[in-house]
Amino acid sequence: MYKKWMKRFLDILLSLCILLVLSPVLLVLALLVRMKLGSPVIFSQKRPGYGEKIFTLYKFRTMTDARDNEGNLLPDSERLTPFGKFLRATSLDELPEFFNILKGDMSFIGPRPLLVSYLPYYTKEESLRHTVRPGLTGLAQVSGRNFLDWDRRLKKDVEYVKGLSFAMDCKVLFLTVKAVFSRSGVAEDTGRTEGNFARIRQERLERTGKLKED
Repeated sequence: MYKKWMKRFLDILLSLCILLVLSPVLLVLALLVRMKLGSPVIFSQKRPGYGEKIFTLYKFRTMTDARDNEGNLLPDSERLTPFGKFLRATSLDELPEFFNILKGDMSFIGPRPLLVSYLPYYTKEESLRHTVRPGLTGLAQVSGRNFLDWDRRLKKDVEYVKGLSFAMDCKVLFLTVKAVFSRSGVAEDTGRTEGNFARIRQERLERTGKLKED
């Protein structure tokens, strides 16, 4: 009952209430992002969701478009400003994802939506993460966020899917609030944490013939 009906009902109700209450905050943040980081204010990216259906994820941008003399974007660490670091550390950059939740692309709790390019590299077990809506936060994030290695992160996602319940969601929500206020487990180097997944899995496949080592 909870997984099929109540979870989605709560997502709609809570995201709508939060968007109404936080609308002044969203407006102020949008203005600050425009002034400090430029346009567009919203960073959007395609991500796989429920049933591997592709949707557009929304966040406040946290990096500039600074480029080198040849016109190439500078590394993330050089484009991430103190204001951008603040948005990430406080998770304020995630607020536009409430629109994704309201639309039905996402849920409050669930496996974080990763890049579309990662889809060929999941094992059959890990692909279970796409049998539920992706979340604003999830069990993997409150168990170490970006500092878990990929196998453990994906294992936590599968653990969440198999044990999905109201009690599980309450636990993840509590631990998320705790992590946000303590600002723990936030990785600033997105290239290190997310950009290496396909490379690691491809190298493993070439070396062992398996996507996941025993």
